[in-house]
Amino acid sequence: MDRSKPINTLYQPVQPCIGQSDSKVCYREVKPIPSLEGTVHCYWQLKTNNPLSESFVYRVVADGCIDLFFDVSDTNESFVMGFSKQYTEFPLHDTFHYIGIRFYPTMFPQLFRINAKELSNQVFELSSVIPEMANFIRNRVAGFMELSQIASLLDTYLAQLALNTVFDSDNRLYGAVCLILKNQGNLRTEKDLNTGISPRQLRRLFDQYIGTSPKSFSKVVQFQNVLKAKPSIQSLKQNKIFYDLGYSDQAHFIRDFRNFYGLTPSTALR
Repeated sequence: MDRSKPINTLYQPVQPCIGQSDSKVCYREVKPIPSLEGTVHCYWQLKTNNPLSESFVYRVVADGCIDLFFDVSDTNESFVMGFSKQYTEFPLHDTFHYIGIRFYPTMFPQLFRINAKELSNQVFELSSVIPEMANFIRNRVAGFMELSQIASLLDTYLAQLALNTVFDSDNRLYGAVCLILKNQGNLRTEKDLNTGISPRQLRRLFDQYIGTSPKSFSKVVQFQNVLKAKPSIQSLKQNKIFYDLGYSDQAHFIRDFRNFYGLTPSTALR
């Protein structure tokens, strides 16, 4: 488990599409108990404050993580979303109350003995992937519960699972992951990720534990660091910050940003 600790110190993924002050729909995040801090980034809640006048589309930006989620009003169904190489939109009804778990890269596959590549760029019913946890959610989560109560239940379940899990401490994998995070995704993956194995072997490890190649993961980390920096439109134009982020030109930067976010930088960052 020690190898996972640098991930949460080097990487804090951002989902910026719902503001804290939104009067109709609220989005919140709470942290797990200390023993899970290197495994779970957060438990999140997406809910309507009042019924909406129309359906709602929720956009999830690429963040390199695997998420598990369910609607508290109907826990018969729960879902898992693998690593995504682009933004994803979810059409929702006029009333909803979703709870989710966002796992740090490499953690979900180790906890549940799942090959991350099999989940990539897709959403599956949790019952078809991890039936035991789907049953736990169905039987233990009730519609009247608050986020804090549900988070406490999930803390207990996941902490016990983590206690019984032998985590892979392969330096070849975590050395490469940490290099990518420390360099904010701005590196040449074929040359700079020299961790003692061939690029082909490293690709196999990334597929298994993250769900994508080192290059694709680096691009998502690069994008996430743009969001974390919160540059203004003026600074993007005047300071040419995209050069510092490793992009050769503005057009390439805009294309990647729109692929990961669903909007151009000028629209998303205003």
